[in-house]
Amino acid sequence: MTDDMIRTIEWHNGEKVSGPFSDAEMDRRQSLLRQHMGLHDLDVCLFTSMQNIGYFSGFIYCAFGRKYGFVVDQNTATSISAGIDGGQPYRMTYGTNITYTDWRKDNFWFAVQNLTKGTKRLGVEFDHLTLDIKSQLERALPGVQLVDVAVDTMWMRTIKSEEEIAHITIGANVADIGGAAAAEAVAAGVPEHEVALASTQAMVREISSRFDFVELMDTWTWFQSGINTDGAHNPVTNKLIDAGDILSLNSFPMIFGYYTALERTMFCEHASPEHLRLWQINVDVHEAGLKLIQPGARCMDIATQLNDIYRQHDLLQYRSFGYGHSFGVLSHYYGREAGVELREDIKTELQPGMVVSMEPMIMIPEGQPGAGGYREHDILVVHEDGVTNITGYPYGPEHNIIEAR
Repeated sequence: MTDDMIRTIEWHNGEKVSGPFSDAEMDRRQSLLRQHMGLHDLDVCLFTSMQNIGYFSGFIYCAFGRKYGFVVDQNTATSISAGIDGGQPYRMTYGTNITYTDWRKDNFWFAVQNLTKGTKRLGVEFDHLTLDIKSQLERALPGVQLVDVAVDTMWMRTIKSEEEIAHITIGANVADIGGAAAAEAVAAGVPEHEVALASTQAMVREISSRFDFVELMDTWTWFQSGINTDGAHNPVTNKLIDAGDILSLNSFPMIFGYYTALERTMFCEHASPEHLRLWQINVDVHEAGLKLIQPGARCMDIATQLNDIYRQHDLLQYRSFGYGHSFGVLSHYYGREAGVELREDIKTELQPGMVVSMEPMIMIPEGQPGAGGYREHDILVVHEDGVTNITGYPYGPEHNIIEAR
């Protein structure tokens, strides 16, 4: 290796770009982290997950098999990125940035070593360290004690600031627009992917119009019909919609790493009596759940009470997942604020500043009357004295049987 094959460089190309949050908001997040570090005698934190790097720095990385990090001590905050990204990580990071090159396989760890000199206790995310990465980290920093901060930072992220709530509300508004575009595209003979494309394109254009600068990535739509509605996360296909098909709309804007969602049951042209009966039961559960989401309510109690409604109709066995979850820096491939999920095993009390969904779903197997997956989804912000539903798109049979055009 020649001397000119550098291992790291400060590739500070161009000026910093303004993200969706103020400097005061980003200072608040990093200050909260540093307070935690002080209380637990942590010299440095090394974040490797998209959710924590995104939350504390504003930079959402694209891995493609490479390593990324964000190193925070009591005075500095530095993202570590690969040379393939040029200066974009620096421009998006609230803090500074160092770039490592591809010329040696351990250059990422070389950057980590330089940013953590003298460290005795290092905060890391145990839920994001594979055995291989943990082994590499221990070889790079021998004798350094690794301390898990994944759970504690998850709890930090669950309480949203006013700026975050405003940002999430924009996402919910955009999801409504995606829902309207999807409904407009639905017709017998149209393939699922064309409906999904109409929704996604409408959302991307709306996001673009709302910000002076925004990275447009990862906004997507899942749209399923017929048997494909049996799973909430089933991919879009080229299946043609038939008249009478049950439909599942899932519009997902992604804005600076923040995911929001609109999910609705629909039908193409008409629905059978049994489909209508089951749909209405699921709507009843949804509306009951919207009322149960209140400050002080426990996640497990909400789930238990909604189970009773399904049980009364002998449908509980067809429920397929929890009743809702926290929103924030997450997506279909990173992030999960698992402490705030509306499930029977979660004891968390809802607090002001939390943002959660209500999304009951049942799946009736193929071959039975009313077969298909039924799901409605609204997003609610918890306040001191109640909640605000920030989803505006209507639900239920009155609104979402799409007539032939």
